[in-house]
Amino acid sequence: MILAAGRGERMRPLTDTLPKPLLEVGGKPLIVWHIERLASVGITDIVINHAWLGHKFAEILGDGSQFDVAIQYSAEEVGLETAGGIANALALLGEAPFLVMNGDIWCDWNPMHVMQHLNPLEQGQIQAWLLMVDNPEHNPQGDFHLDANGKLHQDGPEKLTFSGIGLYHPSLFHGIKPGSIAKLAPLLRLAMQQQQVLGSHFTGQWTDVGTPERLQQIDHAIRQGLTV
Repeated sequence: MILAAGRGERMRPLTDTLPKPLLEVGGKPLIVWHIERLASVGITDIVINHAWLGHKFAEILGDGSQFDVAIQYSAEEVGLETAGGIANALALLGEAPFLVMNGDIWCDWNPMHVMQHLNPLEQGQIQAWLLMVDNPEHNPQGDFHLDANGKLHQDGPEKLTFSGIGLYHPSLFHGIKPGSIAKLAPLLRLAMQQQQVLGSHFTGQWTDVGTPERLQQIDHAIRQGLTV
């Protein structure tokens, strides 16, 4: 699932006419970088949620056939936040663990790496696995602590930042009624208290494209060949 329902207030006026994940970097929309990377490793069943200017996604991406994937859309009348958006799309996602990616990040992480973490989720040993990155300037305190055993904790020294990429068991969202607004962080913190969340530290290229300045920076980096 690619999360694409945010309003993108910090990106205005760019997002007044186009949802943030459809803004272009390196000559194509942010979300297309995700789709092409997923397709390259054989992940071809994709769900995209949308709210603000949601019709633009189908207009630009269609059913995904141009990228050799199959896209289904989960429409939201108003943005339901991350957990609410995922819960609202569970009927499309199914009962097996699934990968979720924020549509407004740029990252050169290889999605095939999720295969290393599927087993404990499929067996019900954990509820989530999160990809963690070094803390960017806009989040210097980080989000969660990753211990030496690969488990994530709400508190601890040397916190890392959650990348917006995670693998989840659908049971994590079963307490959320479809159509409800719900944030992801409280669910993750509760699961962490129960030792139910693993993580990995990614040191490759990652950008939270949350401002026009960061959009311009990643666009420049791609066009100069500084990314892969």
